[in-house]
Amino acid sequence: MTITFLGHAGLAISVGSHSLVVDPFISGNEKAKGKISLADLSPDYILLTHAHQDHILDVEALASDHESVIISNYEIATYYGNKGFNTHPLNHGGQWKFNFGTLKYTQAIHTSSFPDGSYGGQPGGFILSAEDKHLYIAGDTALTYDMKLIPARYPLDLAVLPIGDNFTMGIDDAVTAAEFLECKKIMGYHYDTFGYIEIDHEEALKKFSAAGKELHLLDIGASLEV
Repeated sequence: MTITFLGHAGLAISVGSHSLVVDPFISGNEKAKGKISLADLSPDYILLTHAHQDHILDVEALASDHESVIISNYEIATYYGNKGFNTHPLNHGGQWKFNFGTLKYTQAIHTSSFPDGSYGGQPGGFILSAEDKHLYIAGDTALTYDMKLIPARYPLDLAVLPIGDNFTMGIDDAVTAAEFLECKKIMGYHYDTFGYIEIDHEEALKKFSAAGKELHLLDIGASLEV
């Protein structure tokens, strides 16, 4: 399983012959220009954690070009289904076995609305189980004690956590989240895109290292093997 950082909270995941994209915000991200583009992606599936514009901006363009299946909560799946897109709805605690692996929809503490203000359902995250690996994508979330439940069933090989603070967990809470998750290997995301969420990279790396955790802060377009 290979994970490529698309900038902000965007991920591209390669699982065998299948391509997944999570929360695509590329065309509107100044930091992604010259590093990654929509033309580089051909997703079979698009996973959405919630409906905010900085997570769904490029969904329709990608889904139209590649006939992607959009996977998200019931409200988001219904929103895109009503527009004629292929969708699969999930809700908290539910899971489904797809041809690339199994997805479980998890709790996230955040908000969710479409750019026009319409309701985007309750935000969430995903646990992807495939190729004998378990990947947790937290989505935009505060630190939550529910994270302690995850390692009871899923021995995580990688956790992708927001670390930008202000709108989500910051560095200190993300370190605690990594401890709750009993996961050594962490990939940070949702940081540096704009002023509110800029972080001190050196400080982040030191704090995770002091906690016995391995933090990866990938350049846009760079990849990580799980």
